[in-house]
Amino acid sequence: MNYNFDEIIPRKGTNCVKHDALLHFFGTDDLLPMWVADMDFRSPDFVIDALRKRCDHEVLGYATAPDSYWEAVTNWLQNHFHITADRHELHFIPGIVAGIAFVLQAMTHPGDGILVTTPVYPPFLDLPQNSHRQLVCSPLKVVDGRFSIDFDDLEWRAHQCRWLILSNPHNPGGTVWDRDTLARIADICYRNNVNVIADEIHADLTLPGHNHTSFSTVSDNARDISITFIAPSKTFNIAGLSSSVCYCPNEQLRQRFFGYLDGYEVANGNIFAYVGAEAAYRHGEEWLRQMLEYLQGNIECLRTFLAERMPKVKAVLPEASYLAWLDFSDLGLEHDDIRQRLIHRAHVALNDGTTFGGNDYRCCFRINLGCPRATLLDALERIAACLPK
Repeated sequence: MNYNFDEIIPRKGTNCVKHDALLHFFGTDDLLPMWVADMDFRSPDFVIDALRKRCDHEVLGYATAPDSYWEAVTNWLQNHFHITADRHELHFIPGIVAGIAFVLQAMTHPGDGILVTTPVYPPFLDLPQNSHRQLVCSPLKVVDGRFSIDFDDLEWRAHQCRWLILSNPHNPGGTVWDRDTLARIADICYRNNVNVIADEIHADLTLPGHNHTSFSTVSDNARDISITFIAPSKTFNIAGLSSSVCYCPNEQLRQRFFGYLDGYEVANGNIFAYVGAEAAYRHGEEWLRQMLEYLQGNIECLRTFLAERMPKVKAVLPEASYLAWLDFSDLGLEHDDIRQRLIHRAHVALNDGTTFGGNDYRCCFRINLGCPRATLLDALERIAACLPK
């Protein structure tokens, strides 16, 4: 089947955050939304069909995950992540942000240091601070148009911390960490008694020409100190189903964390979370292949547009995911000026870089490329028109 990713699907008025929360976050809803990290593509037919079939039963009571769900999950982990997981090493999680919060509550204490690499997905910054942990930031470097770990800085900061929250691949910018990089991170953390939360939600969105490596697979040390989260939500545009999975091979960490999840009954799923994820993992290979090819075309479209029309705007372009990082600092404009131009002249909603790590990123914004190409070109034309020549 050939899927149509050029289709424009009206989403306004469907209670979606991307459209219907614009007024709350930007002060106006007259914006082209290129911010929230879900895609504007139609969710796959095989997922929708599975949900419809389940609705035919017409009783939506309490649900448990069937064996067929776990079979689909373990097969996907093996085929895509090279993880051979026993069932007892896995736990359902109702969303990865919730899962990270559960780790902090179960495995750390107020005042403990939590290490992140910035710029980074804002909940990585918010969750430690909201739970009264000490947030410790190790800034990334941009080298040849992609993010790079400052290992000296990471090691210096690691001794202050109990856990590292690792975005693998990285959000924003979609940098794919290679095996050597992940092994060095694992060695630093192991030497400093730092455990690792590996958020690998964007792993399946690794683009042609790049290869994802799951953190837990790079060494015995990495396996022993890590809890890994994956989900079909970004991959198949089903984030609203709140369906994620945790993999924890270390028995000591697993007993403590899974014991917390079960003891407080905070990590149960709903009918549609299980049904949708199983359908995605069982039938999603061809849809995903076609979607990634289309997404690669959008990234090339952005690359070309920047070179030809906005050469002063620097970018970290995705090697995985659909989230590019734009740096407007060479334009000589202040943060508020850039933001006002984007909102009130271009009428485009981008994620503000200051939410990814503070004023160091005040001239940066994240743009979502997971949309029909016509939408992307519309957004880029609007942005180019609002900037000084």
